[in-house]
Amino acid sequence: MQNTITAADVRHLGFNKVETYVAAMLFIAGNIILPQICHLFSLGGPTWLPIYFFTLVGAYKYGWRVGLLTALASPFINSVFFGMPAAAALPAITVKSVLLAGAAGFASSRNNRASILTLLAVVLFYQVTGSAAEWIITGSIAAAMQDFTIGVPGMLVQIAGGWFVINRVIRG
Repeated sequence: MQNTITAADVRHLGFNKVETYVAAMLFIAGNIILPQICHLFSLGGPTWLPIYFFTLVGAYKYGWRVGLLTALASPFINSVFFGMPAAAALPAITVKSVLLAGAAGFASSRNNRASILTLLAVVLFYQVTGSAAEWIITGSIAAAMQDFTIGVPGMLVQIAGGWFVINRVIRG
């Protein structure tokens, strides 16, 4: 059983393609539905970090442009329509989302394959860098470290689940 995807399976879409916006809308929808499910449980959002999952998958599979559209729209739409994330958390979550989109798009353009190690590196990059940015934005080290104190299960799901969706669910 092969645990990577070939170069032909990773497609980097440009802003001039309708497919870019269709893909982004589907991943945005996923980033709206998954957090709603997770928020049914106590600390579901901070534990499972669902707002990032489809940004990772979209950016890795279809490139940074799809990831960026997903990263920018998902937190805003969720906040406006559902109040989560709270408006005060939007800057930090948006920074992390954009970092994730860039890192996943970069990694897939360099590797042309999704491996557990590559996805681990992407998740660690956006979390470490994003947490530093969150510390600067909020002035709170506790807020900045929340994903590392509560959200480890979500990071693991991003890595393993992201690998599974990229390699086994989305084909072609």
